[in-house]
This record gives sequence, structure tokens and C-alpha cells, in this order.
Amino acid sequence: MNKLIITILGKDRPGIIAAVSASLFRLECNIENVNQMILQNEFAGFFVVDPPGDLDKSELKKQLAGALKETNLRIHVDTINKNKSTKETADSELFLITTIGPDQKGLVAGITEVIARFNVNVINLKAMFKGGEDPNSNIMSYEVAITSENDKTGLFSALRKRARELNLDISIHHKNIFQTINKI
Repeated sequence: MNKLIITILGKDRPGIIAAVSASLFRLECNIENVNQMILQNEFAGFFVVDPPGDLDKSELKKQLAGALKETNLRIHVDTINKNKSTKETADSELFLITTIGPDQKGLVAGITEVIARFNVNVINLKAMFKGGEDPNSNIMSYEVAITSENDKTGLFSALRKRARELNLDISIHHKNIFQTINKI
């Protein structure tokens, strides 16, 4: 059977991850990947699971909905097609791009337009806008996968140019170097 991706959305409260993971355990699903975040007061969780062979996605959703009925969480279950691949190939390198600057409309669009123009995949994006003119109050962090087919030099140059246009400070680091530096 194909793996399933489960999306859980709703008002945040303690115990959501515990309730979802306990339900998946009872259903004999193996959780392979989890990503969860709180955006203001809203919970968003993503679970990739390998279900037992006799459990289809509609039954999984029904069972989860029953176990979580008191939470008012919205649940979506979809199949992950094994045959489709993403840009995260074996030859990709992960880079962290961080921008800091005053909040304004179009920051995420401005940076991601450049990334997309160079056919680079954004693996993870975190943006915290606190408002105001304090440059340290508005931070965006992009994790991108750059393959050997991408023009890394051109991308970095275009990103620096766009950051200047948007009045942003930008830093670009290979993920391995970034992690090593931060361990020291």
C-alpha cells in the first residue's frame, strides 16, 4: 500500500500530537515523518504514515475523526504516490537563506519568486513578522534544495539583488556549515 499524508488543522491546545500519535499507534500505522507548527493560535500538523495493508485512507480518516471528535480539528488524508519524485534528489545540497528587515507586503513573494525562477525547491519556510521598523523584528528563513542542474551562483546573486531592493539583510549558508558553526 502507498504511504499516507495526514494533515491536521485547528485551534491549538496541549495534547494534540499525543492524541494523534496515540490514535495512529492504535491503528498500527508507522509514523515516518512529522512536521508540526503553531501559527499564532492555530495548530498545523503533517504526518506521513505507513498504514497496515488492510487500512485504507477513508477508514483511517474515519477512525482519526472519531478519536479526535472533541477537539474540533480538521483532518485530511491523502495518498503519497511512490512513483513521483521531488527535486530533493541525492545530488542536492541544502542551503539556508535568512532575511532580516522591516515588515512590508511582498517580502515572501519577492524572495520566493527569485528562488522559483532558478527552479530551486523550497523545502522549509519560516517567517515571523512582528511588525514595526525594527529590522530584527522581521525574520524569514528558507531551506532550499539546490541540485547540480541549478545555477547556484546566479541564484545567490539574484537573491542578494532582490534583498537590496526590499531593504533586507540576507545571509546564505550551506546547511552543513551552518549547523557546524552553530554547534561551536
